[in-house]
Amino acid sequence: MTTVTPLRRDGGPFVLPAAFVAGATMHADDARHATAIHNASTGETIGWQEPASAAQIDAAVRAAHDALGAWRATPPAARGKLLRKIAELIEADRARLAAMQMQVSGKPPFEADLDVSDAVATFTYYGDLCAETGAFAPETIALPDETVTGERYYEAVGVAALIVPWNFPMVTTAWKLAPALAAGCTVVLKPSELTSPVEHLLAQIVSEAGVPDGVVNLVNGGGEVGAQLTAHPLVDKISFTGSTAVGRKVMQTAALDMKRVTLELGGKSALIVRADADIDHAVSLAVSGAFANAGQMCSATARILVQDDVYRKFMAAFETAVRAVNVGAPGVEQVSMGPLISQAQRARVQALVEQGVAAGAQIAFSGNADRARGAGFFMAPVVVAEPDADNVLWTDEVFGPVACVKSFRTDDEAIALANATRYGLVATVVTQDAGAQRRYKAELRAGLVWINTPQLIFPQVCWGGMGLSGIGRELGLAGLRSYQELRHTVAAAG
Repeated sequence: MTTVTPLRRDGGPFVLPAAFVAGATMHADDARHATAIHNASTGETIGWQEPASAAQIDAAVRAAHDALGAWRATPPAARGKLLRKIAELIEADRARLAAMQMQVSGKPPFEADLDVSDAVATFTYYGDLCAETGAFAPETIALPDETVTGERYYEAVGVAALIVPWNFPMVTTAWKLAPALAAGCTVVLKPSELTSPVEHLLAQIVSEAGVPDGVVNLVNGGGEVGAQLTAHPLVDKISFTGSTAVGRKVMQTAALDMKRVTLELGGKSALIVRADADIDHAVSLAVSGAFANAGQMCSATARILVQDDVYRKFMAAFETAVRAVNVGAPGVEQVSMGPLISQAQRARVQALVEQGVAAGAQIAFSGNADRARGAGFFMAPVVVAEPDADNVLWTDEVFGPVACVKSFRTDDEAIALANATRYGLVATVVTQDAGAQRRYKAELRAGLVWINTPQLIFPQVCWGGMGLSGIGRELGLAGLRSYQELRHTVAAAG
């Protein structure tokens, strides 16, 4: 087995090969086509990556297709053993993986370390699920005819194309790769061109764990590579995380061959603060919900709804907390928010703020990024008060450190405001009233509702949303089933 060794351990500039296919690296024919990888905290070029050619994409898919039969026939317990080995190797390489997250994305140390923990937990969960084997055992179905017997079982879909975003590299990959491998699928992974180094490290770990050649393949590149991958006739399943606009294109491509799809797309989620809430706790949830990962989260609860009775108190405490957010590079003491991923992303977010202000939005207060040094892509957190219902900052996913606050009088009004969106990914509610908790859980149109907690994500709990937030679910048993086909047999008894 060939081990992937794309990154230099001395921290110097590196070159990522165009593809990793059937256990071997493949380089571009012309190195001049390589694109730069930047450090988001400094703007410096830290490495280069070669884009995969059409031939290399085809080779990766065919390698996955050739490996499918043997991997699908591998007993679930054996697949689970390899998944747990991957988790162990990730844990053992925690320091290097977290350092790469910080170097590329500029994540604060605690966020980078949490990413590693998330990946470990996900591979462990699906490894354990395989070991239990109950999720893979045929199930007998009672039929009204005694002369026949019925059985229900699940089988791997086939070759899966996994396309992951730049905001949570390695994490989103684990959410897709672990259940795909557990189900018996083989895969071709396409990382974001902005954050591919950590995905290459993960591919190296998968190889070191002993996963057979061809089961996991990787291709580098941007949208054109993703488009070629999803259109390949030997791809049976597409799992895509990214923008709603690109998700539509993926769905259109999938429709041509009726490929199975999971689409985890955008969000414009609400945090609801009732009058009985603990205000300090509510403010803490508002800061983390809107500004964690510099607001670059599909789950960002950037539409904050506060009941009239505590609105002034909340806003005063929120302003104090936002002004205390320490924006800076990973090495800055007590840093709490890092940079945006790129100059282009920062320009996009700033343009949306300008557009919202031009349409009448009022900036209530903002933090500062004065302590963020160098040419990194930093931006201070911004809070907008009482925007119009049709203002772009209230309606559209900004994907940056921008939060909007509106007041409400009644629970009816809060639920209506929270649900008045084309998205439906998550929501957070802060209240001590048990009856209100039950009502909000029942009536909020979101795939996941947190009550009085931070955005805790466990691999046992499914992730996904409604409306423009996508189709299907990741994580949990449903995440496994998304890589399987449901099948039945009816046979003569006796």
